[in-house]
Parts: sequence; C-alpha cells; structure tokens
Amino acid sequence: MTFFEELQWRGLVKDVAGEDIADKLNNEKITFYWGTDPTADSLHLGHYSSLVTAKRLARAGHHPILLVGGSTGLIGDPRPTAEREIISHETLEKNLAGIKSQVDRIFEGKAEIVNNYDWTKDYTFLEFLRDIGKYINVNYMLSKEIISRRLDTGITFAEFSYTLLQGYDFLWLYRNKNCILQAEGADQWGNITTGLELIRKIEGKEAYGFTMPLVLDKYGNKFGKSAGNALWLDLNKTSSYELYQYLVNVDDSMVVDYLKIFTFLSKEQIEELEAKNKEHPELREAHKALAREIITDLHGAAEFVKAVNISSSLFSGDVKSLSLKDIEIGFKDVPTISISEGEKLIDVLVNNKIASSKREAREFLAAGSITLNGEKFTDENMPVTSQLAIEGKVIVLRRGKKKNYIVKFG
Repeated sequence: MTFFEELQWRGLVKDVAGEDIADKLNNEKITFYWGTDPTADSLHLGHYSSLVTAKRLARAGHHPILLVGGSTGLIGDPRPTAEREIISHETLEKNLAGIKSQVDRIFEGKAEIVNNYDWTKDYTFLEFLRDIGKYINVNYMLSKEIISRRLDTGITFAEFSYTLLQGYDFLWLYRNKNCILQAEGADQWGNITTGLELIRKIEGKEAYGFTMPLVLDKYGNKFGKSAGNALWLDLNKTSSYELYQYLVNVDDSMVVDYLKIFTFLSKEQIEELEAKNKEHPELREAHKALAREIITDLHGAAEFVKAVNISSSLFSGDVKSLSLKDIEIGFKDVPTISISEGEKLIDVLVNNKIASSKREAREFLAAGSITLNGEKFTDENMPVTSQLAIEGKVIVLRRGKKKNYIVKFG
C-alpha cells in the first residue's frame, strides 16, 4: 500500500480537497496543520484520533503544525444546537498551557505548536473586513452545514464569523509557514474549504485538505465532553486504569476499527488480532492490544503495566500489593464506610448494611464470603484495626466476588 492507501484502509479519509493530494502525501514532504480550540484544559480521546493521524503524517516525513486556538477559542465554533459558553481569558490561558503540554508530549517535542492569537491580536476589525471578509460571499457561508443547521434556531454574528477566522488561519499558515494542507475531523470540512477559498482567491494558489470521520462509540456518540462521555488525556482526569477498563470493554464490533484508527500496528498485525478476536472473543486479545498501544503512546509503558496490575488485583480481590493511590483510582466509585478503630467485624458488617442482620453476617463469615484486602476472615469478634489497612489508611472489604467497600477509620 502507498501511504495514502494506508490512510484510506484505516478509515481515516472522508472528504478530500485537491486532485493530487495522494501524490503530495505519497511522494513529497509537505507542511500540514491540525487545530483545536482550548475549550478545556485537556484534550480527550476524540482529539487523540486526529492527533494519531497527524502523527502518522509526521512519521511519513511531513512537517506537523499543531494550532491551538487562542483567538478562535474566545469565540467558539457553532455547536449544532446552541452557542458555546464564552470562556474568560484566564481560563483560556490555563487551557492553552494544558493542551500545549499534552501535544508536546504526544509528539515527543517534534511538532511545531502555534497559537492563532499571535497573528490576530493586532489585526483590527476594519482591516480584517477589508482584507478577508470581502473575498467570502454571504451565500457561500450560509451553505456551510456548520452554519445552516443553526439558521432556524438562530446564530450570532460571532459564531457566523468563526469560519472566516479559521479560514484566515489557513491563509496565514500558507503564507508564513508554507503550510499547504489542513487535516481535521469531519465536522470541520466547512472551515477547511473556507481557508482553501481564501488561498485560491487571494494568493491564486491551490492548497489541500482532508477530513477524518468522527470516531463514535457503539451508540453513535462522539468521544467529547459535550456528549458526556469524555475520556481525557490528562491522567488526573482519566487514569490509565479507567482508560484501560474502557478499552478492554469496547464492543467487539468496534475494536478492529479502533485498532486501525488509534494504533500504529501494521495491517498484518491488526488482521491477526481480528482473526483471534473472532476465534476466541473471550480472550479479548484485540482489546488488550488496543489498550496497550493507546496507553503506552499517551502515558508510557509503565502506566500500562500499572493499569493491568490494578485491574488484575481488583478482579482477584487480592489488593495487598496495591498502593493507596492505586486503591483510590481503582475503587473511585465504590461505596466508602467509616468505622471506629477496633470495631468488631460483625458490627462493621451489620452497622453498614453489608449484612442485613447478625445471623446473615455469620453466614457470610462462615462461608468465607468476607475478605479484607483479599484475605478471608471468619472470626466475627475480630477487631478491625488500622494495622490491617493499606498504608494504615484504607481496607478493601469484599463480600462475595463483586460487592466492594472502602473502609476508613473515622
């Protein structure tokens, strides 16, 4: 396969502008850009799908420019149903710093990171209208899906103008960075073509663009914070364990597509995993490979190993080898109970409704159904003390195979 054919095989090409774009990507070394607005202090898995594609282009020898929208972020592109919430300059600066550090880490310091605020902050409104606005027809803008879908409910002039601002970004990068290609998610096609139109009309030259299909979950939802299912690239927002759990449990029908989109595994490796997934789906080898590739690329091999160890320990119930921080990550959504130092085990079970009565508690204990940090206890009068606790702080109490509680001393 040629490089462009590989992009197509991976399902990474939707809309294309420029008849010889395949030749450019296969046989030349060009400068391209991908951009995002700093609407949060972290990118999420939806962004990562585009960043991985940008990284593919970089590995093929093309020069990546990653644009962070310090100016466009102050406006916000038109959402399907309503105007975006305006964020303050202070919040925007915080978000910019977070995103820049993530991009720099993912690209190992090899991507050129730019901020469109640098070339728009001194551009006056009148100059922008004369230099840029005069070249784009209102009817042309109304035909853009990103704008037309809001005409019935109403769209502000600020949102309406967003496509001009992003189009100008492409023109500026074309002029100043010899950037001839923009690659974005499919929802940015209208903005890409505005940039192409400006370059054609003002510079008399041809530029290129392509979009990637938006990555959806099994319910057809985007991986975005507005959809309520964001998986953040910031470890403090989404731990490697949480990311691991999500990825090893993705629907079987999605895992091969995700391997193509999110990983650098070869066609042969992916086809081998696809065959294994069909033959022995219960082993989830394709899912584990997906988790390994994404987490390692984002956070390093040590974080992947850590996620696997936490998952294995939680599944077995033997959590003594885990740190307090690991416990907090793995049991984030588990009920927490507070007990007194030295409280009898049977009272812990009854007082916190782990057992409905002392009789039921004794039955659980006799059956070996109660474990503290993975160890079975049967003595109902045993005092539960902080000496049993991980780092002297918490005990994981398990009833049966699935019911867990975090015990703290109050």
